[in-house]
Amino acid sequence: MADVHELLDTWIANVKDEELLAELKQMKESGDENAITDAFFQDLAFGTAGLRGTLGAGTNRMNIYTVGRATQGFADYLVKNFENPTVAIARDSRNNGELFVKTTAAILAANGVTAYVYPRISPVPTLSWATRYLECSGGICMTASHNPAPYNGYKAYGPDGCQITSEAADAISAAMEATNPFTDVKTMDFDEAVEKGLVKWIDDSVLDAYYDAVVDKSVCNLTEEQSKNTPLKLVYTPLNGTGLIPVTTVLNKVGITDITVVPEQKDPDGNFPTCPYPNPEIREAMQKGIDLCREVQPDLLLATDPDADRVGVACADGDDYTLLTGNEMGVLLLDYICKMRAARGEDLKDKVAVTTIVSSAMVDALAEEYGFELRRCLTGFKYIGDIITGLSDAGQVDRFIFGFEESYGYLSGDHVRDKDAVNASMLICQMAQYYKLQGKNLVQAMRDLYEKYGYYHNKTISLGYPGADGAAKMAGIMADLRENPPAEIAGSKVEGVVDYKEGVNGLPSANVIEFDLEGGDKAIVRPSGTEPKIKLYIFAKAADAAAADAQIDAIEAAGRELLS
Repeated sequence: MADVHELLDTWIANVKDEELLAELKQMKESGDENAITDAFFQDLAFGTAGLRGTLGAGTNRMNIYTVGRATQGFADYLVKNFENPTVAIARDSRNNGELFVKTTAAILAANGVTAYVYPRISPVPTLSWATRYLECSGGICMTASHNPAPYNGYKAYGPDGCQITSEAADAISAAMEATNPFTDVKTMDFDEAVEKGLVKWIDDSVLDAYYDAVVDKSVCNLTEEQSKNTPLKLVYTPLNGTGLIPVTTVLNKVGITDITVVPEQKDPDGNFPTCPYPNPEIREAMQKGIDLCREVQPDLLLATDPDADRVGVACADGDDYTLLTGNEMGVLLLDYICKMRAARGEDLKDKVAVTTIVSSAMVDALAEEYGFELRRCLTGFKYIGDIITGLSDAGQVDRFIFGFEESYGYLSGDHVRDKDAVNASMLICQMAQYYKLQGKNLVQAMRDLYEKYGYYHNKTISLGYPGADGAAKMAGIMADLRENPPAEIAGSKVEGVVDYKEGVNGLPSANVIEFDLEGGDKAIVRPSGTEPKIKLYIFAKAADAAAADAQIDAIEAAGRELLS
Protein backbone atom coordinates (compact mmCIF):
# COMPACT_ATOMS: atom_id res chain seq x y z
CA MET A 1 0.00 0.00 0.00
CA ALA A 2 1.34 3.42 -0.95
CA ASP A 3 1.96 6.12 1.62
CA VAL A 4 -1.32 7.80 2.59
CA HIS A 5 0.09 11.26 1.76
CA GLU A 6 1.19 10.09 -1.69
CA LEU A 7 -2.28 8.70 -2.27
CA LEU A 8 -3.85 11.96 -1.15
CA ASP A 9 -1.71 13.88 -3.64
CA THR A 10 -2.56 11.41 -6.42
CA TRP A 11 -6.25 11.84 -5.76
CA ILE A 12 -5.99 15.63 -5.69
CA ALA A 13 -4.22 15.51 -9.07
CA ASN A 14 -6.82 13.22 -10.68
CA VAL A 15 -10.22 13.75 -9.10
CA LYS A 16 -12.65 15.72 -11.29
CA ASP A 17 -15.66 15.73 -8.96
CA GLU A 18 -15.75 19.17 -7.35
CA GLU A 19 -17.21 18.08 -4.02
CA LEU A 20 -14.70 15.28 -3.53
CA LEU A 21 -11.83 17.52 -4.67
CA ALA A 22 -12.79 20.17 -2.13
CA GLU A 23 -12.83 17.53 0.61
CA LEU A 24 -9.39 16.28 -0.42
CA LYS A 25 -7.89 19.78 -0.49
CA GLN A 26 -9.36 20.59 2.91
CA MET A 27 -7.90 17.34 4.23
CA LYS A 28 -4.44 18.31 2.97
CA GLU A 29 -4.64 21.91 4.19
CA SER A 30 -5.75 20.86 7.67
CA GLY A 31 -2.95 18.30 8.00
CA ASP A 32 -5.33 16.11 10.01
CA GLU A 33 -3.31 12.90 10.17
CA ASN A 34 -6.19 10.85 11.54
CA ALA A 35 -8.52 11.95 8.74
CA ILE A 36 -5.91 11.33 6.04
CA THR A 37 -4.98 7.92 7.41
CA ASP A 38 -8.57 6.81 7.81
CA ALA A 39 -9.42 7.87 4.25
CA PHE A 40 -6.43 6.14 2.62
CA PHE A 41 -4.96 3.45 4.88
CA GLN A 42 -6.74 0.72 2.90
CA ASP A 43 -8.88 0.06 -0.12
CA LEU A 44 -12.50 -0.78 0.67
CA ALA A 45 -12.47 -4.56 0.63
CA PHE A 46 -14.61 -6.28 -1.99
CA GLY A 47 -16.06 -9.47 -0.54
CA THR A 48 -19.19 -11.58 -0.94
CA ALA A 49 -21.15 -8.61 0.40
CA GLY A 50 -19.48 -6.28 -2.13
CA LEU A 51 -18.39 -2.91 -0.78
CA ARG A 52 -19.62 -0.92 2.19
CA GLY A 53 -18.25 2.23 3.79
CA THR A 54 -18.82 5.84 4.66
CA LEU A 55 -19.36 8.36 1.89
CA GLY A 56 -16.45 10.66 1.08
CA ALA A 57 -13.10 11.01 -0.63
CA GLY A 58 -10.38 8.36 -0.46
CA THR A 59 -9.67 4.71 -1.13
CA ASN A 60 -11.42 3.71 2.09
CA ARG A 61 -14.62 5.61 1.22
CA MET A 62 -17.67 5.12 -0.96
CA ASN A 63 -17.40 7.50 -3.92
CA ILE A 64 -17.65 7.38 -7.72
CA TYR A 65 -14.02 6.28 -8.01
CA THR A 66 -14.18 3.34 -5.61
CA VAL A 67 -17.54 2.38 -7.12
CA GLY A 68 -16.06 2.77 -10.60
CA ARG A 69 -13.08 0.57 -9.79
CA ALA A 70 -15.35 -2.13 -8.37
CA THR A 71 -17.62 -1.96 -11.41
CA GLN A 72 -14.71 -2.25 -13.83
CA GLY A 73 -13.56 -5.33 -11.92
CA PHE A 74 -17.08 -6.76 -12.02
CA ALA A 75 -17.37 -5.98 -15.74
CA ASP A 76 -14.04 -7.72 -16.45
CA TYR A 77 -15.29 -10.77 -14.58
CA LEU A 78 -18.64 -10.82 -16.39
CA VAL A 79 -17.15 -10.39 -19.87
CA LYS A 80 -14.71 -13.23 -19.19
CA ASN A 81 -17.33 -15.64 -17.85
CA PHE A 82 -20.59 -14.86 -19.70
CA GLU A 83 -21.63 -14.47 -23.30
CA ASN A 84 -23.51 -11.19 -23.82
CA PRO A 85 -23.59 -10.42 -20.07
CA THR A 86 -26.38 -8.43 -18.45
CA VAL A 87 -26.76 -6.92 -14.97
CA ALA A 88 -29.81 -5.78 -12.96
CA ILE A 89 -29.26 -2.67 -10.81
CA ALA A 90 -31.27 -1.20 -7.92
CA ARG A 91 -30.76 1.33 -5.13
CA ASP A 92 -32.31 2.16 -1.81
CA SER A 93 -32.94 5.62 -0.37
CA ARG A 94 -29.37 6.36 0.72
CA ASN A 95 -27.49 9.46 -0.30
CA ASN A 96 -25.60 9.23 -3.63
CA GLY A 97 -27.52 6.08 -4.57
CA GLU A 98 -28.73 7.46 -7.89
CA LEU A 99 -25.26 8.83 -8.67
CA PHE A 100 -23.67 5.44 -8.00
CA VAL A 101 -26.30 3.64 -10.11
CA LYS A 102 -25.70 5.88 -13.12
CA THR A 103 -21.92 5.65 -12.66
CA THR A 104 -22.14 1.86 -12.54
CA ALA A 105 -24.53 1.50 -15.48
CA ALA A 106 -22.38 3.75 -17.69
CA ILE A 107 -19.25 1.73 -16.90
CA LEU A 108 -20.98 -1.57 -17.57
CA ALA A 109 -22.32 -0.20 -20.87
CA ALA A 110 -18.87 0.93 -21.95
CA ASN A 111 -17.65 -2.62 -21.32
CA GLY A 112 -20.40 -4.17 -23.42
CA VAL A 113 -22.52 -5.26 -20.45
CA THR A 114 -26.21 -4.38 -20.74
CA ALA A 115 -27.65 -2.87 -17.56
CA TYR A 116 -31.30 -3.23 -16.50
CA VAL A 117 -32.01 -0.42 -14.02
CA TYR A 118 -34.92 0.15 -11.65
CA PRO A 119 -36.01 3.76 -12.32
CA ARG A 120 -36.99 4.37 -8.69
CA ILE A 121 -35.72 3.23 -5.30
CA SER A 122 -36.43 -0.45 -4.77
CA PRO A 123 -35.77 -3.05 -2.04
CA VAL A 124 -32.98 -5.61 -2.05
CA PRO A 125 -35.37 -8.54 -2.65
CA THR A 126 -36.68 -6.90 -5.83
CA LEU A 127 -33.09 -6.77 -7.11
CA SER A 128 -32.63 -10.48 -6.42
CA TRP A 129 -35.98 -11.06 -8.15
CA ALA A 130 -35.08 -9.00 -11.24
CA THR A 131 -31.70 -10.73 -11.57
CA ARG A 132 -33.43 -14.09 -11.84
CA TYR A 133 -36.61 -12.95 -13.63
CA LEU A 134 -34.67 -11.14 -16.38
CA GLU A 135 -32.11 -13.97 -16.52
CA CYS A 136 -29.21 -11.60 -15.87
CA SER A 137 -25.59 -12.61 -15.42
CA GLY A 138 -25.45 -10.65 -12.17
CA GLY A 139 -26.98 -7.94 -10.07
CA ILE A 140 -25.92 -4.86 -8.10
CA CYS A 141 -27.80 -3.03 -5.33
CA MET A 142 -26.61 0.26 -3.91
CA THR A 143 -27.37 -0.13 -0.23
CA ALA A 144 -25.80 -0.10 3.19
CA SER A 145 -28.72 -1.96 4.76
CA HIS A 146 -29.41 -0.57 8.24
CA ASN A 147 -26.13 1.33 8.74
CA PRO A 148 -26.14 5.00 9.79
CA ALA A 149 -26.74 7.77 7.25
CA PRO A 150 -23.05 8.42 6.36
CA TYR A 151 -22.81 4.93 4.81
CA ASN A 152 -23.58 3.50 1.41
CA GLY A 153 -22.66 0.20 -0.19
CA TYR A 154 -22.48 -1.91 -3.33
CA LYS A 155 -23.90 -5.44 -3.06
CA ALA A 156 -23.05 -7.77 -5.94
CA TYR A 157 -25.17 -10.74 -6.97
CA GLY A 158 -24.70 -13.81 -9.15
CA PRO A 159 -27.11 -15.09 -11.81
CA ASP A 160 -28.97 -17.17 -9.21
CA GLY A 161 -29.99 -14.01 -7.32
CA CYS A 162 -27.67 -14.82 -4.41
CA GLN A 163 -24.87 -12.55 -3.32
CA ILE A 164 -21.78 -13.53 -5.29
CA THR A 165 -19.72 -16.55 -4.35
CA SER A 166 -16.35 -16.28 -2.65
CA GLU A 167 -14.71 -17.44 -5.89
CA ALA A 168 -16.42 -14.66 -7.86
CA ALA A 169 -15.52 -12.10 -5.20
CA ASP A 170 -11.88 -13.20 -5.35
CA ALA A 171 -11.85 -12.92 -9.15
CA ILE A 172 -13.43 -9.45 -9.03
CA SER A 173 -10.97 -8.37 -6.33
CA ALA A 174 -8.07 -9.54 -8.48
CA ALA A 175 -9.41 -7.55 -11.43
CA MET A 176 -9.80 -4.51 -9.18
CA GLU A 177 -6.20 -4.81 -8.01
CA ALA A 178 -5.09 -4.34 -11.61
CA THR A 179 -7.39 -1.34 -12.13
CA ASN A 180 -6.31 2.27 -11.69
CA PRO A 181 -9.51 4.13 -10.73
CA PHE A 182 -8.48 7.21 -12.76
CA THR A 183 -7.06 5.71 -15.96
CA ASP A 184 -8.33 2.15 -16.36
CA VAL A 185 -12.08 2.52 -15.89
CA LYS A 186 -14.04 2.52 -19.15
CA THR A 187 -17.15 4.67 -19.17
CA MET A 188 -19.55 6.57 -21.40
CA ASP A 189 -22.32 9.12 -21.08
CA PHE A 190 -25.29 7.60 -19.23
CA ASP A 191 -27.94 9.18 -21.46
CA GLU A 192 -26.07 7.98 -24.54
CA ALA A 193 -26.02 4.47 -23.09
CA VAL A 194 -29.80 4.65 -22.64
CA GLU A 195 -30.27 5.86 -26.23
CA LYS A 196 -28.13 2.99 -27.56
CA GLY A 197 -30.07 0.40 -25.55
CA LEU A 198 -27.07 -0.49 -23.41
CA VAL A 199 -28.98 0.73 -20.35
CA LYS A 200 -32.62 -0.35 -20.14
CA TRP A 201 -35.21 0.72 -17.56
CA ILE A 202 -36.93 -2.08 -15.66
CA ASP A 203 -40.68 -1.64 -16.19
CA ASP A 204 -43.46 -2.13 -13.66
CA SER A 205 -44.39 -5.55 -15.03
CA VAL A 206 -41.29 -6.95 -13.32
CA LEU A 207 -42.44 -5.58 -9.96
CA ASP A 208 -45.99 -6.81 -10.55
CA ALA A 209 -44.65 -10.32 -11.14
CA TYR A 210 -42.63 -10.02 -7.91
CA TYR A 211 -45.74 -9.02 -5.94
CA ASP A 212 -47.62 -12.01 -7.34
CA ALA A 213 -44.75 -14.31 -6.37
CA VAL A 214 -44.75 -12.97 -2.80
CA VAL A 215 -48.52 -13.36 -2.43
CA ASP A 216 -48.19 -16.92 -3.71
CA LYS A 217 -46.07 -17.72 -0.63
CA SER A 218 -49.01 -17.13 1.73
CA VAL A 219 -49.80 -20.09 4.00
CA CYS A 220 -52.82 -18.43 5.64
CA ASN A 221 -55.74 -20.83 6.14
CA LEU A 222 -58.25 -18.40 7.65
CA THR A 223 -61.64 -18.40 6.01
CA GLU A 224 -62.91 -15.25 4.34
CA GLU A 225 -65.42 -14.86 7.19
CA GLN A 226 -62.72 -15.22 9.85
CA SER A 227 -60.53 -12.60 8.15
CA LYS A 228 -63.48 -10.23 7.74
CA ASN A 229 -64.61 -10.58 11.35
CA THR A 230 -61.09 -10.22 12.78
CA PRO A 231 -59.39 -7.49 10.72
CA LEU A 232 -55.79 -6.67 11.55
CA LYS A 233 -54.90 -3.14 12.58
CA LEU A 234 -51.32 -2.18 11.73
CA VAL A 235 -48.91 0.70 12.28
CA TYR A 236 -46.08 0.53 9.74
CA THR A 237 -42.84 2.44 9.23
CA PRO A 238 -40.46 2.07 6.28
CA LEU A 239 -37.84 4.03 8.28
CA ASN A 240 -37.44 6.54 5.41
CA GLY A 241 -36.45 3.70 3.11
CA THR A 242 -37.82 1.63 0.23
CA GLY A 243 -40.49 -0.48 1.86
CA LEU A 244 -43.60 1.72 1.70
CA ILE A 245 -44.97 0.85 -1.73
CA PRO A 246 -43.94 -2.84 -1.88
CA VAL A 247 -45.07 -3.68 1.66
CA THR A 248 -48.42 -1.89 1.50
CA THR A 249 -49.08 -3.22 -2.01
CA VAL A 250 -48.64 -6.84 -0.91
CA LEU A 251 -50.57 -6.38 2.33
CA ASN A 252 -53.49 -4.85 0.44
CA LYS A 253 -53.44 -7.79 -1.97
CA VAL A 254 -53.96 -10.21 0.94
CA GLY A 255 -56.70 -8.11 2.51
CA ILE A 256 -54.76 -6.20 5.17
CA THR A 257 -55.78 -2.60 4.58
CA ASP A 258 -56.01 -0.90 8.00
CA ILE A 259 -52.48 0.47 7.85
CA THR A 260 -51.33 3.68 9.54
CA VAL A 261 -47.90 4.80 8.33
CA VAL A 262 -45.57 6.72 10.68
CA PRO A 263 -45.61 10.16 9.00
CA GLU A 264 -42.08 11.26 9.99
CA GLN A 265 -40.61 8.06 8.50
CA LYS A 266 -42.87 7.64 5.46
CA ASP A 267 -40.88 9.41 2.74
CA PRO A 268 -37.49 8.23 1.46
CA ASP A 269 -34.67 10.23 3.08
CA GLY A 270 -31.03 9.16 3.09
CA ASN A 271 -30.33 11.38 6.10
CA PHE A 272 -32.69 9.32 8.27
CA PRO A 273 -33.58 12.38 10.37
CA THR A 274 -35.63 10.57 13.04
CA CYS A 275 -32.96 8.09 14.16
CA PRO A 276 -29.19 7.90 13.72
CA TYR A 277 -29.32 4.14 13.14
CA PRO A 278 -32.29 3.06 10.94
CA ASN A 279 -32.28 -0.48 12.26
CA PRO A 280 -35.55 -2.16 13.33
CA GLU A 281 -33.55 -4.23 15.80
CA ILE A 282 -33.18 -1.24 18.13
CA ARG A 283 -35.84 0.61 20.08
CA GLU A 284 -34.62 4.07 19.11
CA ALA A 285 -35.47 3.43 15.47
CA MET A 286 -38.89 2.09 16.48
CA GLN A 287 -39.73 4.88 18.94
CA LYS A 288 -41.70 7.09 16.52
CA GLY A 289 -43.79 4.05 15.65
CA ILE A 290 -44.29 3.17 19.31
CA ASP A 291 -45.42 6.73 20.05
CA LEU A 292 -47.98 6.50 17.24
CA CYS A 293 -49.13 3.10 18.48
CA ARG A 294 -50.11 4.65 21.81
CA GLU A 295 -52.59 6.79 19.89
CA VAL A 296 -53.76 4.29 17.26
CA GLN A 297 -53.80 1.14 19.45
CA PRO A 298 -52.95 -1.33 16.64
CA ASP A 299 -52.43 -5.07 16.85
CA LEU A 300 -48.76 -4.63 16.04
CA LEU A 301 -46.05 -2.24 14.87
CA LEU A 302 -44.12 -3.32 11.78
CA ALA A 303 -40.86 -1.72 10.59
CA THR A 304 -38.68 -2.45 7.57
CA ASP A 305 -35.10 -1.22 7.26
CA PRO A 306 -34.01 1.16 4.44
CA ASP A 307 -33.47 -1.55 1.81
CA ALA A 308 -36.47 -3.60 3.04
CA ASP A 309 -34.67 -6.87 3.54
CA ARG A 310 -35.09 -6.86 7.34
CA VAL A 311 -38.25 -6.43 9.38
CA GLY A 312 -38.88 -5.74 13.06
CA VAL A 313 -42.05 -5.97 15.16
CA ALA A 314 -43.30 -4.55 18.45
CA CYS A 315 -46.55 -5.36 20.29
CA ALA A 316 -48.35 -3.95 23.32
CA ASP A 317 -47.17 -5.59 26.51
CA GLY A 318 -48.88 -4.20 29.58
CA ASP A 319 -48.24 -0.47 29.72
CA ASP A 320 -45.35 -0.63 27.26
CA TYR A 321 -44.42 -2.08 23.88
CA THR A 322 -42.07 -5.05 23.60
CA LEU A 323 -39.82 -5.58 20.58
CA LEU A 324 -39.55 -9.15 19.37
CA THR A 325 -35.99 -10.21 18.63
CA GLY A 326 -34.88 -11.62 15.29
CA ASN A 327 -34.57 -15.07 16.83
CA GLU A 328 -38.03 -14.86 18.38
CA MET A 329 -39.65 -13.81 15.10
CA GLY A 330 -37.78 -16.55 13.25
CA VAL A 331 -39.07 -19.14 15.71
CA LEU A 332 -42.62 -17.74 15.58
CA LEU A 333 -42.71 -17.72 11.79
CA LEU A 334 -41.27 -21.20 11.42
CA ASP A 335 -43.73 -22.57 13.98
CA TYR A 336 -46.61 -20.79 12.19
CA ILE A 337 -45.57 -22.06 8.76
CA CYS A 338 -45.33 -25.60 10.09
CA LYS A 339 -48.76 -25.35 11.74
CA MET A 340 -50.37 -24.05 8.56
CA ARG A 341 -48.68 -26.58 6.28
CA ALA A 342 -49.53 -29.46 8.63
CA ALA A 343 -53.16 -28.28 8.68
CA ARG A 344 -53.14 -28.61 4.89
CA GLY A 345 -52.10 -32.23 5.30
CA GLU A 346 -48.49 -31.76 4.18
CA ASP A 347 -45.84 -34.19 5.39
CA LEU A 348 -43.18 -32.02 7.00
CA LYS A 349 -40.63 -34.82 7.30
CA ASP A 350 -39.46 -34.09 3.75
CA LYS A 351 -39.19 -30.33 4.32
CA VAL A 352 -36.04 -28.27 4.93
CA ALA A 353 -35.63 -25.18 7.09
CA VAL A 354 -32.37 -23.24 7.19
CA THR A 355 -30.80 -20.95 9.76
CA THR A 356 -27.31 -19.91 10.79
CA ILE A 357 -24.77 -21.05 13.37
CA VAL A 358 -25.50 -17.91 15.42
CA SER A 359 -29.30 -18.31 15.48
CA SER A 360 -31.43 -19.65 18.32
CA ALA A 361 -31.11 -23.27 19.48
CA MET A 362 -34.88 -23.20 19.95
CA VAL A 363 -35.17 -24.07 16.26
CA ASP A 364 -33.78 -27.51 17.05
CA ALA A 365 -36.73 -28.07 19.39
CA LEU A 366 -39.11 -27.12 16.57
CA ALA A 367 -37.38 -29.53 14.20
CA GLU A 368 -37.85 -32.32 16.73
CA GLU A 369 -41.51 -31.37 17.20
CA TYR A 370 -42.47 -31.15 13.52
CA GLY A 371 -39.95 -33.53 11.97
CA PHE A 372 -38.46 -31.24 9.29
CA GLU A 373 -34.77 -31.27 8.40
CA LEU A 374 -32.85 -28.35 9.91
CA ARG A 375 -29.69 -27.13 8.21
CA ARG A 376 -27.32 -24.56 9.69
CA CYS A 377 -24.94 -22.44 7.66
CA LEU A 378 -22.50 -19.59 8.19
CA THR A 379 -23.72 -16.09 8.98
CA GLY A 380 -24.92 -14.21 5.93
CA PHE A 381 -28.09 -14.82 3.98
CA LYS A 382 -26.09 -15.73 0.88
CA TYR A 383 -25.39 -19.09 2.53
CA ILE A 384 -29.12 -19.68 3.03
CA GLY A 385 -29.58 -18.68 -0.61
CA ASP A 386 -26.88 -21.17 -1.62
CA ILE A 387 -28.79 -23.99 0.09
CA ILE A 388 -32.01 -22.99 -1.71
CA THR A 389 -30.11 -22.94 -5.01
CA GLY A 390 -28.69 -26.39 -4.24
CA LEU A 391 -32.18 -27.75 -3.60
CA SER A 392 -33.39 -26.10 -6.81
CA ASP A 393 -30.53 -27.60 -8.84
CA ALA A 394 -31.47 -31.02 -7.46
CA GLY A 395 -35.11 -30.54 -8.44
CA GLN A 396 -36.09 -30.36 -4.76
CA VAL A 397 -36.80 -26.66 -4.21
CA ASP A 398 -40.32 -27.48 -2.95
CA ARG A 399 -38.67 -28.99 0.12
CA PHE A 400 -37.59 -25.54 1.31
CA ILE A 401 -40.11 -23.98 3.70
CA PHE A 402 -38.27 -21.21 5.57
CA GLY A 403 -34.91 -19.61 6.20
CA PHE A 404 -33.91 -16.97 8.72
CA GLU A 405 -30.99 -15.35 10.47
CA GLU A 406 -31.02 -13.75 13.89
CA SER A 407 -30.42 -10.29 12.42
CA TYR A 408 -34.08 -9.94 11.37
CA GLY A 409 -33.83 -11.54 7.92
CA TYR A 410 -36.49 -14.03 6.74
CA LEU A 411 -37.56 -15.81 3.56
CA SER A 412 -40.31 -18.39 2.99
CA GLY A 413 -39.98 -19.10 -0.73
CA ASP A 414 -37.58 -19.56 -3.61
CA HIS A 415 -38.75 -16.49 -5.55
CA VAL A 416 -35.64 -14.62 -4.38
CA ARG A 417 -32.35 -15.76 -2.88
CA ASP A 418 -31.90 -13.02 -0.29
CA LYS A 419 -33.84 -12.03 2.80
CA ASP A 420 -37.16 -10.44 1.95
CA ALA A 421 -38.95 -8.07 4.33
CA VAL A 422 -41.91 -7.77 1.92
CA ASN A 423 -42.50 -11.52 2.04
CA ALA A 424 -41.88 -11.55 5.80
CA SER A 425 -44.24 -8.61 6.43
CA MET A 426 -47.08 -10.51 4.75
CA LEU A 427 -46.40 -13.66 6.78
CA ILE A 428 -46.06 -11.72 10.05
CA CYS A 429 -49.35 -9.87 9.56
CA GLN A 430 -51.22 -13.03 8.61
CA MET A 431 -49.71 -14.80 11.62
CA ALA A 432 -50.75 -11.90 13.85
CA GLN A 433 -54.31 -12.23 12.51
CA TYR A 434 -54.22 -15.98 13.21
CA TYR A 435 -53.25 -15.35 16.83
CA LYS A 436 -55.68 -12.44 17.18
CA LEU A 437 -58.50 -14.94 16.59
CA GLN A 438 -57.16 -16.74 19.69
CA GLY A 439 -57.09 -13.53 21.72
CA LYS A 440 -53.29 -13.14 21.65
CA ASN A 441 -50.74 -10.82 20.14
CA LEU A 442 -47.33 -12.00 18.91
CA VAL A 443 -45.52 -11.26 22.18
CA GLN A 444 -48.02 -13.45 24.03
CA ALA A 445 -47.73 -16.15 21.37
CA MET A 446 -43.95 -16.17 21.82
CA ARG A 447 -44.31 -16.60 25.57
CA ASP A 448 -46.49 -19.64 24.93
CA LEU A 449 -43.66 -21.13 22.87
CA TYR A 450 -41.17 -20.42 25.67
CA GLU A 451 -43.47 -22.21 28.12
CA LYS A 452 -43.66 -25.19 25.77
CA TYR A 453 -40.02 -25.52 24.70
CA GLY A 454 -38.03 -23.73 27.40
CA TYR A 455 -36.62 -20.22 27.70
CA TYR A 456 -34.01 -20.05 24.97
CA HIS A 457 -32.71 -16.51 25.27
CA ASN A 458 -30.16 -14.84 23.00
CA LYS A 459 -28.37 -11.53 22.79
CA THR A 460 -26.03 -10.01 20.20
CA ILE A 461 -23.45 -7.41 21.24
CA SER A 462 -21.57 -5.30 18.69
CA LEU A 463 -18.28 -3.75 19.78
CA GLY A 464 -16.74 -1.08 17.53
CA TYR A 465 -13.07 -0.76 16.57
CA PRO A 466 -12.87 2.19 14.16
CA GLY A 467 -9.95 3.27 11.98
CA ALA A 468 -6.60 1.69 11.16
CA ASP A 469 -5.83 1.00 14.82
CA GLY A 470 -9.21 -0.65 15.21
CA ALA A 471 -8.61 -3.07 12.35
CA ALA A 472 -5.31 -4.13 13.89
CA LYS A 473 -6.91 -4.53 17.31
CA MET A 474 -9.68 -6.73 15.93
CA ALA A 475 -7.12 -9.00 14.28
CA GLY A 476 -5.15 -9.17 17.53
CA ILE A 477 -8.21 -10.07 19.59
CA MET A 478 -9.15 -12.94 17.28
CA ALA A 479 -5.57 -14.23 17.21
CA ASP A 480 -5.36 -14.14 21.01
CA LEU A 481 -8.66 -15.99 21.42
CA ARG A 482 -7.29 -18.75 19.21
CA GLU A 483 -3.90 -18.93 20.91
CA ASN A 484 -5.13 -18.41 24.48
CA PRO A 485 -8.79 -19.41 24.72
CA PRO A 486 -10.42 -18.72 28.10
CA ALA A 487 -10.83 -21.66 30.48
CA GLU A 488 -14.07 -20.22 31.77
CA ILE A 489 -16.58 -17.50 30.91
CA ALA A 490 -18.83 -15.95 33.55
CA GLY A 491 -17.90 -18.69 36.01
CA SER A 492 -18.87 -21.46 33.62
CA LYS A 493 -16.25 -23.89 32.36
CA VAL A 494 -15.49 -23.75 28.64
CA GLU A 495 -16.09 -27.36 27.66
CA GLY A 496 -15.33 -26.94 23.97
CA VAL A 497 -13.87 -24.47 21.49
CA VAL A 498 -15.00 -24.64 17.86
CA ASP A 499 -12.85 -22.70 15.42
CA TYR A 500 -14.77 -22.28 12.17
CA LYS A 501 -11.58 -21.15 10.47
CA GLU A 502 -10.79 -24.83 10.12
CA GLY A 503 -14.08 -25.51 8.26
CA VAL A 504 -16.61 -27.24 10.54
CA ASN A 505 -19.27 -29.76 9.46
CA GLY A 506 -18.53 -29.15 5.80
CA LEU A 507 -18.98 -25.37 6.11
CA PRO A 508 -16.52 -23.00 4.41
CA SER A 509 -13.72 -21.53 6.49
CA ALA A 510 -14.86 -18.50 8.51
CA ASN A 511 -13.29 -16.19 11.07
CA VAL A 512 -15.62 -17.35 13.85
CA ILE A 513 -14.88 -18.90 17.25
CA GLU A 514 -17.48 -20.69 19.37
CA PHE A 515 -17.11 -21.31 23.11
CA ASP A 516 -19.37 -24.07 24.44
CA LEU A 517 -20.03 -23.67 28.14
CA GLU A 518 -21.05 -26.19 30.77
CA GLY A 519 -24.80 -26.41 31.11
CA GLY A 520 -25.39 -25.85 27.41
CA ASP A 521 -24.83 -22.08 27.22
CA LYS A 522 -22.68 -20.70 24.45
CA ALA A 523 -20.78 -17.62 23.23
CA ILE A 524 -19.74 -17.03 19.61
CA VAL A 525 -17.31 -14.33 18.48
CA ARG A 526 -17.28 -13.07 14.89
CA PRO A 527 -15.80 -9.95 13.27
CA SER A 528 -18.32 -8.21 11.01
CA GLY A 529 -17.52 -8.57 7.33
CA THR A 530 -18.74 -5.08 6.44
CA GLU A 531 -18.14 -2.92 9.51
CA PRO A 532 -15.27 -2.34 11.96
CA LYS A 533 -16.98 -4.38 14.65
CA ILE A 534 -16.71 -7.65 16.51
CA LYS A 535 -20.02 -9.32 17.28
CA LEU A 536 -20.59 -11.42 20.37
CA TYR A 537 -23.52 -13.84 20.18
CA ILE A 538 -24.77 -15.15 23.53
CA PHE A 539 -26.99 -18.21 24.03
CA ALA A 540 -28.62 -19.36 27.27
CA LYS A 541 -31.46 -21.69 28.22
CA ALA A 542 -33.20 -21.84 31.57
CA ALA A 543 -36.47 -22.87 33.18
CA ASP A 544 -37.75 -19.29 33.33
CA ALA A 545 -37.10 -15.92 31.74
CA ALA A 546 -35.37 -14.33 34.73
CA ALA A 547 -32.84 -17.13 35.05
CA ALA A 548 -32.09 -17.08 31.31
CA ASP A 549 -31.61 -13.30 31.37
CA ALA A 550 -29.27 -13.56 34.36
CA GLN A 551 -27.11 -16.03 32.45
CA ILE A 552 -27.12 -13.75 29.40
CA ASP A 553 -26.05 -10.75 31.49
CA ALA A 554 -23.19 -12.65 33.12
CA ILE A 555 -21.86 -13.92 29.79
CA GLU A 556 -22.16 -10.45 28.28
CA ALA A 557 -20.11 -8.85 31.07
CA ALA A 558 -17.40 -11.49 30.73
CA GLY A 559 -17.47 -11.24 26.95
CA ARG A 560 -17.05 -7.46 26.93
CA GLU A 561 -13.99 -7.82 29.14
CA LEU A 562 -12.62 -10.59 26.93
CA LEU A 563 -12.95 -8.41 23.81
CA SER A 564 -11.70 -5.15 25.30
